[in-house]
Amino acid sequence: MKARRVDKLDPSGPLGENAGRIVKVRLDELRSFAPGALQRDQITAQHDMRIATKRLRYVLEVTGFCFGDSADTARRRARDLQDILGEMHDCDVMLPRVREHLEALQSADAATVRARAGSTPDLDPRLAAQAPNRTAYRGLDVLSVYLRARRELLFDRFVAFWERQEETGTWLRLEREVEAYLKWTREARRAAKQVERSAPRAEQARRASADAAERAARAQAERRRVDARLPGAAPSDGAEEGAPSDAGQAERPGA
Repeated sequence: MKARRVDKLDPSGPLGENAGRIVKVRLDELRSFAPGALQRDQITAQHDMRIATKRLRYVLEVTGFCFGDSADTARRRARDLQDILGEMHDCDVMLPRVREHLEALQSADAATVRARAGSTPDLDPRLAAQAPNRTAYRGLDVLSVYLRARRELLFDRFVAFWERQEETGTWLRLEREVEAYLKWTREARRAAKQVERSAPRAEQARRASADAAERAARAQAERRRVDARLPGAAPSDGAEEGAPSDAGQAERPGA
């Protein structure tokens, strides 16, 4: 079964964001097989679900730490599901082989018994009872019955297991956790872009504020120089307070 394509992967992007997209697609893929796989005779759907479960499990083993406890639980349940479906698949593979081998042995024995009959007008039943592979038939028949019965038991386990996961929300919790993570990354990316776009404006505002402060300082200094040259202006910063003026010195007696 070909895996579903995962869109919008960015090799240079954050691990969690890429992992979230992969997990979401793999989880949707797994759950899409449930309607068919829960039918007893849908061997192909059950096999496809096993493959989808394996893919989800493997990606969670590598990236599940990004999504917390829900991912760890889903990983363990995916492993359990893969085991059940894998054992069902083993039965599905073995049973046709057993039947094919049984058919081959019976065909060979039929040819042998026919040859032993020679030109007789009818077949003596005792010849069939002495067929070379007659002792193998019983073992293969028993094995066939065992595989069929075990397959039925495993299918019942699979249905009960799947229903239990739906009841406890194993897959739903993982889906919500991944969606929440992806939503957070989208919002963080938008916020970063807004900051990036606003940075030039902020720099311009900072420069304008600095220029305005510098102009205000220059204007204040110029006002002080002008005020210092006006009549009756306060002494300059270098004059000592209370020092006698030239006029006072001229009025002193004996000057």
